[in-house]
Amino acid sequence: MSGHSELLPGDPAPWFVQRSFANPNYSFSTAAGRYIVLGFFGSAADDQSRSSLAAVLNKKDFFDDKRGSFFGVSNDPEDELKRRVANSLPGYRFLWDFDFKIGKLYGTVARDADMEKSAVAVRRRWVVLDPTLRVMKVIPFVQGGADVKELLSYVESLPAPGLFAGFEVHAPVIVLPNVFEADLCQALIDGYQANGGEESGFMREVDGKTRLMVDYRHKRRRDILVTDPTLKTAVQARVLRRIVPEIAKAYQFKVTRMERYLVACYAAEDEAHFQAHRDNTTKGTAHRRFAVTINLNDSFEGGELGFPEYGPRSFKPPIGCAVVFSCSLLHAVSPVRKGQRYAFLPFLYDDAAANIRQQNNEFLEESLGRYNAERA
Repeated sequence: MSGHSELLPGDPAPWFVQRSFANPNYSFSTAAGRYIVLGFFGSAADDQSRSSLAAVLNKKDFFDDKRGSFFGVSNDPEDELKRRVANSLPGYRFLWDFDFKIGKLYGTVARDADMEKSAVAVRRRWVVLDPTLRVMKVIPFVQGGADVKELLSYVESLPAPGLFAGFEVHAPVIVLPNVFEADLCQALIDGYQANGGEESGFMREVDGKTRLMVDYRHKRRRDILVTDPTLKTAVQARVLRRIVPEIAKAYQFKVTRMERYLVACYAAEDEAHFQAHRDNTTKGTAHRRFAVTINLNDSFEGGELGFPEYGPRSFKPPIGCAVVFSCSLLHAVSPVRKGQRYAFLPFLYDDAAANIRQQNNEFLEESLGRYNAERA
């Protein structure tokens, strides 16, 4: 299919994974939660591109990673080799789009462009995204620099990220008090303390395989899996009676399966936290449909659950209260400042997703084991 992709205000911005100045596999979907400006400048060797970037780099009051972030997209390998551009944190990052993966998605190069056959024409432009990564404005480069003035004037006019829709919006989550009774919460905590938790990692796609990674900058937490049959039965009964019907009512989705009976501990002494992430972005986790967080105690400070795409508000649910949300939502847990936060953290899905999980066994690293949809 020839021609260019044409993004318009209101369209969801395409997600991508591409090599960046500091990360060989930068996942753009994690950038949500602030205004984003993508600058498709082609090459920093070009005089207009260079002056335009200089103007944007002087807008540090906006590009601070809280109100906004800038991503410059280079198509010129010489920009990297000669270090014509470089990250400047907070606020400024550069992506190496030498294969035009991003450009084809965002319409800066034709869909059928083939750099091996001929020179590729690049349509330079600025693309402004809201905190949920939806397009707000597309501004083509023009001679004389009027495009830069328009861009900077536009971003200056934007409200705080939490008010991007014109008012404060709520994350699309279900909040369900009284899912677990206090004695069940305590029994789960007692089971954790009796066995002690193990450091837990996170899933990431590496060379086509879903691998378990450990990086304390991204996540720090200790977990156990509940093995006591009585506790597992008690937990399952409450999920079936109190969570499954609400998901059916709100989302018309019938949950039939639960992944992991897991008790987690975010401890202040570990500076425990979990940076912004989505729970279904690898082949090994693609089956996950809903995440559930149930706090088992409240004697801690920090450790709040937040959804950056929908503003700065965060949640500290009371004991036994469940927060249920789509695994596709960007979410984070703030550092625990005092005490320990204990939580029960399962994933929910259905039979169709179970088949997907089994089909994706071939993409798991060996240590993760294999899933059988008939036995699970």
